Amino acid sequence: MSDRTPPLARGPVAVDPGVVRDGWEVDARVATGPLTLSDESPLAKVHVRAPFDGASPAALGVGFGRAARADLGTGDVLVVGSGPGEWLVLGAPNTAGALRAAIEERLAGTGEFTTVLDLTHGRALLRLTGRDAATVLAAVCAIDLSDTVTPDGTALRSSLAAVVTDLVRDDQDQTASYLLHVERSSGQYLADALLDAGAPSRLEITGFRGLS
Repeated sequence: MSDRTPPLARGPVAVDPGVVRDGWEVDARVATGPLTLSDESPLAKVHVRAPFDGASPAALGVGFGRAARADLGTGDVLVVGSGPGEWLVLGAPNTAGALRAAIEERLAGTGEFTTVLDLTHGRALLRLTGRDAATVLAAVCAIDLSDTVTPDGTALRSSLAAVVTDLVRDDQDQTASYLLHVERSSGQYLADALLDAGAPSRLEITGFRGLS
């Protein structure tokens, strides 16, 4: 048996101080205020492409512009219809391989040409949570984030602080919460932009939360 320590994974956002969880170095801080920002990059991120007008949307259970929880055989996941014929599936850390296999098996029955890719380590995922979360986002994007226009379960792609971002409203305990999915290289920049925009509202960094 090898005594080699498995490599430690790190998200794109600097941590201070750090703690190891699920093989990832994550921020050890626990915010106590009502408005928080966390780096959720340890979540498995699987990208799916398939015909937007075929059988795949029904197989995945989510259409374009919506997000919903599902069980694809690997535990609770969030399926996001991030674009026409394009989905992002988020799962627990270290489940990307099993999640990819489960999605491929599910889509195989459609007979359609599909691609399923593990993007976990190549992308950043932030979560902004709190009553004033929409106010913070309004400072860096032009989307109407009111409850009537973008309610819980809404998914869209827009520019946040000049960065192309998948924005998913995924409320937590009846509190507004937004997942922000970007290229890994933009993760620290977007986090800094949000912290600047959220300073008047006392936005705080908190540790990895996961999907729950």
